[in-house]
Amino acid sequence: MKNIFVCAVAFTAITCFASCGNNTDSKAVAKEENAQKFDSTNIQDDTKFAVTVADAGMFEVAASQLALQNAQASNVKDFATMMVTDHTAANNELQETAAKKNISLPAQLSDAHQKKYDDLSTKKGADFDKAYVDCMLDGHKDAVAAFQKESDKGNDNDLKTWAGAKLPTLQHHLEVIQSIKDSRK
Repeated sequence: MKNIFVCAVAFTAITCFASCGNNTDSKAVAKEENAQKFDSTNIQDDTKFAVTVADAGMFEVAASQLALQNAQASNVKDFATMMVTDHTAANNELQETAAKKNISLPAQLSDAHQKKYDDLSTKKGADFDKAYVDCMLDGHKDAVAAFQKESDKGNDNDLKTWAGAKLPTLQHHLEVIQSIKDSRK
């Protein structure tokens, strides 16, 4: 069993390093690896959830670190600090769970999230604040829906439990970012 795990980790690492050289979308690579490993299992949707939220979580941390540098409003910077703390912890927990289950996760931002990050990185001050708030609001609406679905209908008990445990925090994030958006009107 240990040899299988070591081989799987080595394969994932080699695949990740190989994908760096050919501009392959890391999220797509992880999805494909999981499709091959879990195609005939009842947790394939759970692996898709894990890949999607890993990509989104990495983006939220990266975008929030950028917000700490480029944002103007103090409430936006406070929200960004909360995002870095909470999503870094959640990302680490997801990585641990995925490793135990041999689920491949993206090693870097997907092309879509990289584009959003690149767009955000061109903005400063009030322009950045607006773009970041809109991005975080949309992202958290999607995240709450995905985590609610996984916690209700997931087949993998560990991922289902993890999603349920993270849902209140994500709902709080959504409330805070909605409040920030409303205060900017």
